Amino acid sequence: MWITPEEVLIANALWVSERANPFFILQRRKGHGKGGGITGLLVGTMDVVLDSSARAAPYRILLQTGDSQVYWSIACGGSRMEITTHWEWLEANLLQTLSIFENDEDISTFVKGKISGIIAEENKSKQAQEEEDSGKFREAELKMRKLFGMPEEEKLVNYYSCSFWKGRVPRQGWLYLTVNHICFYSFLLGKEVTLISQWTDVTRLEKNATLLFPESVRVCTRDTEHFFSMFLNINDTFKLMEQLATIAMRQILDNEGFAADLSLPKPRKTLKNVSALKRDLDARAKNERYRTLFRLTQEERLDGHTDCTLWAPFAKMHVTGQLFISNNYICFASREEDLCNLIIPLREVSVVEKADSSSVLPCPVSISTKNKMNFLFANLKDRDFLVQRISDFLQRTPDRIFVVSSLPQISSLCFGNTLPSPSLSLFFQAKEKMKEESWKIHFFEFGRGVCMYRTSKTRELVLNGLPECLRGELWLLFSGAQNEMATQPGYYGDLVEQAMGRCSLATEEIERDLHRSMPEHRAFQNEMGIAALRRVLTAYAHRNPGIGYCQAMNIVASVLLLYCTEEEAFWLLVALCERMLPDYYNTRVVGALVDQGVFEELTRACLPLLYEHMQELGVISSISLSWFLTLFLSVMPFDSAVLLVDCFFFEGIKVIFQVALAVLHDNMDALLACNDEGEAMTILGRYLDNVVNKQTVSSPIPHLHALLTSGDEPPPEIDVFDLIKSSYEKFGSLRSDVIEQMRFKQRLKVIQSLEDTAKRSVVRAMMTESAFSIDELEELYCLFKAKHVMSCYWGLGGSAAADRHDPSLPYLEQYRIDLGQFCQLFGALAPWRCGVHTPILAARLFRLLDRNKDGLVNFKEFVTGLSGMYHGDMTEKLKLLYKLHLSPGEPDNSTHNSAVAARSTKCHVAFNVVSIHVCVCVCVQEHFIELCKTLYNMFSEEGREQELYHSIATVASLLLRIGEVAKKFTNHTTKNAKTLAPSPPPAAARPEGEESCGEGSSGQSQDVCKALADAQLDSLPPLQGSDEDGRDDTSVSSYSMVSTGSLQCDDITDDTVLIGCGGQRRGSVVDSDWSITFEQMLASVLTEPPLVDYFEKKGDIQTKMAACKAQRNVERQTSSSSDHELTICLTG
Repeated sequence: MWITPEEVLIANALWVSERANPFFILQRRKGHGKGGGITGLLVGTMDVVLDSSARAAPYRILLQTGDSQVYWSIACGGSRMEITTHWEWLEANLLQTLSIFENDEDISTFVKGKISGIIAEENKSKQAQEEEDSGKFREAELKMRKLFGMPEEEKLVNYYSCSFWKGRVPRQGWLYLTVNHICFYSFLLGKEVTLISQWTDVTRLEKNATLLFPESVRVCTRDTEHFFSMFLNINDTFKLMEQLATIAMRQILDNEGFAADLSLPKPRKTLKNVSALKRDLDARAKNERYRTLFRLTQEERLDGHTDCTLWAPFAKMHVTGQLFISNNYICFASREEDLCNLIIPLREVSVVEKADSSSVLPCPVSISTKNKMNFLFANLKDRDFLVQRISDFLQRTPDRIFVVSSLPQISSLCFGNTLPSPSLSLFFQAKEKMKEESWKIHFFEFGRGVCMYRTSKTRELVLNGLPECLRGELWLLFSGAQNEMATQPGYYGDLVEQAMGRCSLATEEIERDLHRSMPEHRAFQNEMGIAALRRVLTAYAHRNPGIGYCQAMNIVASVLLLYCTEEEAFWLLVALCERMLPDYYNTRVVGALVDQGVFEELTRACLPLLYEHMQELGVISSISLSWFLTLFLSVMPFDSAVLLVDCFFFEGIKVIFQVALAVLHDNMDALLACNDEGEAMTILGRYLDNVVNKQTVSSPIPHLHALLTSGDEPPPEIDVFDLIKSSYEKFGSLRSDVIEQMRFKQRLKVIQSLEDTAKRSVVRAMMTESAFSIDELEELYCLFKAKHVMSCYWGLGGSAAADRHDPSLPYLEQYRIDLGQFCQLFGALAPWRCGVHTPILAARLFRLLDRNKDGLVNFKEFVTGLSGMYHGDMTEKLKLLYKLHLSPGEPDNSTHNSAVAARSTKCHVAFNVVSIHVCVCVCVQEHFIELCKTLYNMFSEEGREQELYHSIATVASLLLRIGEVAKKFTNHTTKNAKTLAPSPPPAAARPEGEESCGEGSSGQSQDVCKALADAQLDSLPPLQGSDEDGRDDTSVSSYSMVSTGSLQCDDITDDTVLIGCGGQRRGSVVDSDWSITFEQMLASVLTEPPLVDYFEKKGDIQTKMAACKAQRNVERQTSSSSDHELTICLTG
């Protein structure tokens, strides 16, 4: 590429001149290309280790003037082809012009100005993304693409100097992290190592430190594992690798590729050697932590954060922490955990002003809200800028007009249907009143609503149980659902109107589960409660069709409706499914499986002895899924489980893990004495059934697990408050960030395990429909899916990748590829290689397999077609080849007679790729010509090439004569039919040229010969050991397929070949009455043993799959950045 002219004082240091003229010198860097000796090896090693190759490309062009020792570098190139293009341009456009100048300074000024103008023109067409990246990073990205053959669509995120451990020997080099791949390159003393892995193939990613690998990153795939160490900052590198692996897992789940977030705030200045994508990912990570900490929606974007202090009136002190500003919120988090958290929606802010500074309170900012609360922040470093940013966001915040929904709203199902029983003790009612009073005092002291101070005192009140009358309000507050509901008034009502009355798979499942949702509760024993639950579930299924409806959602939603209105319950369900329990309720319950793995890991760490015994019994995986999916609501008495829901909305998933560990700890002795899974399940079921809430004020609700209670002595009751307290005392050290780290590790394992399960399901389904082995089907599935995933990477193909993936279909029909991708797989795997004719044959097979005509082929159809070519007998293979040269789906030509058209229609309907039946299929002359072309090109790589060509000539000659006879018979039958007709139409005349059967047959045969003779001879393979120019007449005539005597064609010579790559030639006439059947073709082929042997030979797909896998499972451009022979280590 052209570069801004730079002065070079020593032109020949570490460089070798290859071309020169009076004004320019083309040089190659030592260590690249052949030769160079020990100096070249040292230079090449130094370039890789010191990253000087990012600035010094392998080739460059220098400007020289006269006897001056000063040179100017004006162009560089990563390959000889690239630099040669620039050199030729200089010779063609500048040499003659420069010879006119008399002054060397004028020559230098002119050339530098010309090069700068070219660069300016190129920069105009560059994308904004590239403009944001630094020059050195763009050069590194260009080097990455050339080293690993990546296309322009593959973006480099960052690159790091590190060591790759190959065995016990470290190879110093550079690790390139792209959006879709992890790549490594090393060149040390002549030995070059290149490693490429896809993020979607990563099964394990962890940072560890061992004696052999000190502080290294371990990357595992299904086939191998790699260790990278000696990073300058291993923590930052590992975090970026985690992000990219998470994006890849999300791509597998949602079938969507990576897209830059254009709504993220732009940096004030471009950081050196940091890409725009890296800044994007860093901003995403900060946004995710910010949203998780304050339970905000996915649309929220963090604008910035700064250290400050907050005056806490309840503690009469200044609390140190951080202030966060986003487009809709001002948030504060204390440095000491749980000391004080604060969320101020901008819609609630009335005044923002700078207060007077003092030595005690420097740079303060006062924020007042509409409900008369005041917040004082101080010690702000850039107070003016902060106030200006808040003012800007306030101006964009619209005044919300709350819409009153026209839907029937139920205040809450709980109090309208279950009144306290008069027989309950007045003591419990007094306890409930005390809870209410405690919360009123708390509201007075800490504020009420979204702007409430959230402190450790708030947690204590939550652990003591929320009052019945405040439960719905506090659930909305702690979950963040209140903010979402307030910013989208009328949204739920519109959803209900759109969704009700529509029928789908989700609505059918909802109707089936409605009456199973807490049937023991009187609120759901009447149509009013059932109708409310139906509306909530149906509205959410309509909002999020990716989830739709999942079992267990009905149980959670029914509990929400007991304490909230319909709209509030809907937004709580949104918060649960989309933020607090991510991926829990999709079709494969991935989130619940991930947390099940986290729970197993926590059990192994906290209860190691019990973990080993439980793993032998297989109990943990059986119990934890139902515990997490329903938040214990389905396994514990309602009055007890609802207290855990209180804690969950305040603490998050952490409290569910704590309680689950406490349950196992309390039953450790009994579980260790169990001998089978059923006994352990019974023990845990009886324990959970007897977890009671002794402070409840509502009537007891029977639980299904009461059936497990047996024996004369009932098991002891466990107070739910004691269980919660015990869980905090024993396992309260669990931290949310540790749980998120465990979730990442388990997510890789779970998603890859689900993919392996899907692959096994596909293989089992296809075992009965194809003759491939299990290993072959698994390899084919991986190759097929790689093509689909590639469309997610780089947007290849005509349709979006998401449109090609339908999770509701069986696994073997979910992934689909288009014609272009099918042709690539066909060329790599099919046993019938036809040279340049291969894409035409692939397109014919694709058209045949695409039954629904949507332009896509699924895995089942792909394997069906491939199996026919590899494992069919000779008759089946010939039948498939014959069918590929018919025209299914195309309208018949008007020149075809009715008998031929009827037989063709019958053939198209009866065709089946696997089960081939004998039917009266006809092949007309035009299709026969194409069939001959295909046969000719199929044998260019065979050892018996000469014999096969002679056999084709004999068969084609025989079939042409058979077609002529069939034509005469058809014409004779048509004449008889016309004679017997009572009143033939006078306008019915024979086609021009059809004077008589005898004369017509000879003329039409000659037309066929002309069409075939006009076929191109370029595809004819040269004989081994001889050049095309040196081929003698005898060798050429050996390719002759039809003799002139057999066809009675005077214009066909001895070396005529009836096959070519093109279509019908201009001027040739195709006989529409000429036709042959498959039975005639089969009988003709059986007369030639070489053809019989060829089609009876079994193909070896293993070799082709190995070759396809070795070509890198992704489509890449040919890399020519290095002349060294690469040692490529491929995974996946």
